[in-house]
Amino acid sequence: MEELKDKIKELIEKIKSALVVLDLEIKENKLQELKESMSDPDFWQNQEQARRISTEYSVLEAMINNWRDLESKIFYLESLIFDPQAEDLLSEIAEQLKEVEKKYQLLSTELYLQGKYDQNSAILTINAGAGGDDAQDWAQMLERMYLRFTESQNWQASILSRSLGSEAGIKSVTIRVVGSFVYGYLKNEAGVHRLVRLSPFDSDHARHTSFAMLEVLPELKEIALQIKEDDLKIDTYRSSGNGGQSVNTTDSAVRITHLPTGIVASCQNERSQLQNKNQAMLYLQSKLQAYFEAEKEEEKKALKGEYTSAAWGNQIRSYVLHPYKLVKDHRTNFESSDPERVLDGDLMPFIKARLEQLAK
Repeated sequence: MEELKDKIKELIEKIKSALVVLDLEIKENKLQELKESMSDPDFWQNQEQARRISTEYSVLEAMINNWRDLESKIFYLESLIFDPQAEDLLSEIAEQLKEVEKKYQLLSTELYLQGKYDQNSAILTINAGAGGDDAQDWAQMLERMYLRFTESQNWQASILSRSLGSEAGIKSVTIRVVGSFVYGYLKNEAGVHRLVRLSPFDSDHARHTSFAMLEVLPELKEIALQIKEDDLKIDTYRSSGNGGQSVNTTDSAVRITHLPTGIVASCQNERSQLQNKNQAMLYLQSKLQAYFEAEKEEEKKALKGEYTSAAWGNQIRSYVLHPYKLVKDHRTNFESSDPERVLDGDLMPFIKARLEQLAK
């Protein structure tokens, strides 16, 4: 009985602290403002803005409901444990407490995600690095891994552009991932990923090391930069990806170059040229925002595609399939001896380890 009481009190204090960190009351006021704007008769006149506000409302509502539900359940258990009849309910209270603790552990990760763009959706770009066909195959393996991960989180992923390798795999792919706290979770996945395995492209099946670079940008909720039309070079070309007949038979894909910085953004996923242009502009906005906020010159070069560091000595994580099996994050030293599971999208343990490390 006393042990249960202590556990409940401890969890109450943790939840109270979390609510303070999250500024839940401020978020509830923001939710009410969004609700009022959505009730405006002209709300859907600007569909892009309406979709953005609707998404923000859904994300905020889910977060608030989850934490308020958790708060309600723990206070309910507190009232039960001090009931004179509590002795008859100990097993039930203990079981419910386990469920509340489990939910708190899941939600508590959000405490580490209080950055400027952490609640935003994200745009991922994977580029094959040093290693030839092996590197391009590795880039495609990473594409599959992150798509599997987004699926496990119930996020929505769509491919904006994709460049196939000459013999195998992909040279690059850009993926838009929509959901709650996507950028907050994925931002620390950015960097060089290294693969060690017996090469399927080597007739001697020798061991090869391959590299790929992952770039992660927040998708901006609002247009923060004013871009001059004269500063843009817009090219159209034929899409090489899936998306319906018209995508593959017309010059619907769009590539936009920001001439002053040399930053390029492209989209080939949508069915029309106009849709691709709009999406490419949003992507360009995110890249330019990151560029102008970047403090280090190498970060700016990476955004411009000039900084090719996907090679030895720069990896954040290694995936070893031979001569032993191990995935190791070199920043946190977190490891998994089951690389197949990791490559199937089991990334959250690595992400949480990194978030906890940064919070210390």
